[in-house]
Amino acid sequence: MAIGARDTIDQLLVQKYAEEKVDNHDNLPSMVDPEKMMGAMRDYAFMQANMFAMSQRLKKVCASINAKTASYKNPRIASALQ
Repeated sequence: MAIGARDTIDQLLVQKYAEEKVDNHDNLPSMVDPEKMMGAMRDYAFMQANMFAMSQRLKKVCASINAKTASYKNPRIASALQ
């Protein structure tokens, strides 16, 4: 398997991007403290996990309320639950 430009479009792209200069981001000081960013991400993930857990509990509560409501409306189900 050959490495390199095989057709004219690839060759033109190689020529174009060979002359491009890029900034070396490793030498620049970070504008955001990494520890502060990780703390914010950790807090956000914790809140999302809590919201998900609460929604799951709420689904169970609502399902049981709906089941009890349905049993009161239908006498067959009400007699089966007793």
